[in-house]
Amino acid sequence: MVSFLEFEKPIAELEARIVELRATASVGDINIDGEIATLEQRAAKLLSDTYGKLTPWQKTQVARHAERPHFKDYVAGMFDNFMPLAGDRAFADDQAIIGGFATLGERKVMVIGHEKGDDTASRVRHNFGMAKPEGYRKAIRLMELADRFGLPVVSLVDTSGAFPGVQAEERGQAEAIARSTEACLKLGVPMVAAVVGEGGSGGAIALAAANRVLMFEHAIYSVISPEGCASILWRTADKASDAATAMQVTAQHLKALGVIDRIVAEPVGGAHRDPVQAIANLGGAIEAELGALDGLSADALRTDRADKFLAIGA
Repeated sequence: MVSFLEFEKPIAELEARIVELRATASVGDINIDGEIATLEQRAAKLLSDTYGKLTPWQKTQVARHAERPHFKDYVAGMFDNFMPLAGDRAFADDQAIIGGFATLGERKVMVIGHEKGDDTASRVRHNFGMAKPEGYRKAIRLMELADRFGLPVVSLVDTSGAFPGVQAEERGQAEAIARSTEACLKLGVPMVAAVVGEGGSGGAIALAAANRVLMFEHAIYSVISPEGCASILWRTADKASDAATAMQVTAQHLKALGVIDRIVAEPVGGAHRDPVQAIANLGGAIEAELGALDGLSADALRTDRADKFLAIGA
């Protein structure tokens, strides 16, 4: 059963009532199919209306929903023949960033992305999607490998940010993020990035300096979390809702500002309500964008990438 967010309480109450009526109908002789159908229509309309006017803070909550698809779900549902490649060849194999060879439709690609985990044990193993320097150095290695073999790069971004611990700083976190961003920009093959949940700070841009940047309809992408921004500006995280609005973190804002290129529709109620459809929507969008980049030379791809990012804010 779907976990409901705070702003979804009216929907939760309707759906709970529907469940109760179904249970009653299954043990009695009373025909209440009509009442159930009416409530289902009301619940569907309320869900559609609610998700049609989400605030930036509500979208932030949806983007962080624990039941949204994760990297492993996209790999299973969108790609074939996935062959994971491990390690940065220097320190360790960071499980917050996973990548490897795969097939998307008829196209061989290198796919790289953040993995948050979906239960307590896996979240700890993947460090909640917060990569350390070795994670970004692994991404650099895989991007360079893709370039060598002429394979397009697909990246799936879903992180609250890079790991902020002392150990990460000791091993050169800022340098690793900068070099990963540089590796994206230097690629001589097409690169398409998709923000599928949270796109947080340098930890996100390190995998998203691509020819085309896509975002799910209810994803967010920002230089700092709303809570972090609120703590700096108002000295309290309680102003996170105001910060989210001021920062314009939503896909709709970022498309208007030219930061991203395409918004990918989610099923009504968010990707967590119908992961199969959400994954299919994203797969189709990525294939279309890769197709549009076919035939461009390495120099043209680099120029396209540079022009795209230099034009932001101009």
